[in-house]
Amino acid sequence: MSREENEEIDPEFITRLVNCLGFDQEKVRHLFEKNYLARNWGKYEYLLRFDKEISHIERGTVLYEKDGSFEIIMGFPKIRRAMVLDPTIKKHFSGLEKVAVEEKMNGYNVRIAIAKEEILAITRSGYVCPYTTQKAKEKLNLKFFDDFPELVLYGEMIGPDNPYVSKDIYGIESVEFYIFDIREKNSGKPLPISRKQEILEKYGFFQARFFKKISLETAPEEIGKIIRELGEKEHEGVVIKDPEMVLSPLKYTSSQSNCSDLRHAFKFYNETGRDYMLSRIVREGFQTVEWNENETEFEKRCMQLGESILNPLRESIRSVKNGQRLYEEAKIRVKDLKTAADFDDYLKRLGIDAVFEEPQSVGEEYLIIIRKLNKSTSDKTQAIWQGEPW
Repeated sequence: MSREENEEIDPEFITRLVNCLGFDQEKVRHLFEKNYLARNWGKYEYLLRFDKEISHIERGTVLYEKDGSFEIIMGFPKIRRAMVLDPTIKKHFSGLEKVAVEEKMNGYNVRIAIAKEEILAITRSGYVCPYTTQKAKEKLNLKFFDDFPELVLYGEMIGPDNPYVSKDIYGIESVEFYIFDIREKNSGKPLPISRKQEILEKYGFFQARFFKKISLETAPEEIGKIIRELGEKEHEGVVIKDPEMVLSPLKYTSSQSNCSDLRHAFKFYNETGRDYMLSRIVREGFQTVEWNENETEFEKRCMQLGESILNPLRESIRSVKNGQRLYEEAKIRVKDLKTAADFDDYLKRLGIDAVFEEPQSVGEEYLIIIRKLNKSTSDKTQAIWQGEPW
């Protein structure tokens, strides 16, 4: 929102925002001016979204007018990472007898809620994705939102027809939603795990795999075993939680997940931040020491890590050298081609250069292959081949 638009905002609207957010008027106007607080697009303009973390409000938080004030759907809370299981778990959850362990599934984060009598699938950034929204309406028992309009489902969209994080490892035909939290609107307060499980079972929702509650004393060793088993299946890792959801959770990932992330990162090395790459390599160093690996196990880890970095990098360089442009292939499956058209427009608004191939009929649906072009890595690699120094 430009300065001129900011000056035309209804003063009463600003006052209501001030009362809702607890900020002064100058700060609220500054947020609009800098686009840290901005409207969504098109028919979702009634939704305001935070494009940056501000004070106690997470990035991606959305809010909309209701009953003379605003209703808030809080963003995804940050989950800190345990670099070593012991002593991090014991220190973080000190005072608890047991911790709960759930699987950290590898998909696309989404919040699903009802706003102004419409079901919406809201991305981590606070946008409304038309494809994810349509899939949520098809896949979920929407009676939940009639019974609990004040609650928000926090979950992952999982499966091969996922245009963001496509995975075949879960045995899902197209896409499904796996819920890991239920939180209250406005406060963002999570329900205790037992209450969450009760509700999810009642409405037939898929939920992130729950392993068990584990004694705090034995948690590092038992979670280590779980991580090894998940890694063998190329699954991502675990989230370790306070059963009452009072203390914040911790996450921990498998070596195979780290290497999978690195394969993608080095395929598009000029798009991916160096911190993203470095953090995953550092995780491997801590894990090999904590698990006290012998030389044979360490050499295996080195080979796996090195191949995760060099193989995709080599293939990308070869492709560009041979005159090809780099792209990331994804696919979606829709019942109505208008959903695909809306999703195409959505990606364009996000600045993603994508090519949609001709729809293929699959039963009563359409399967569409999408090629998301990665211009930065392609251009950088080509320039290096033409003699540009690093």
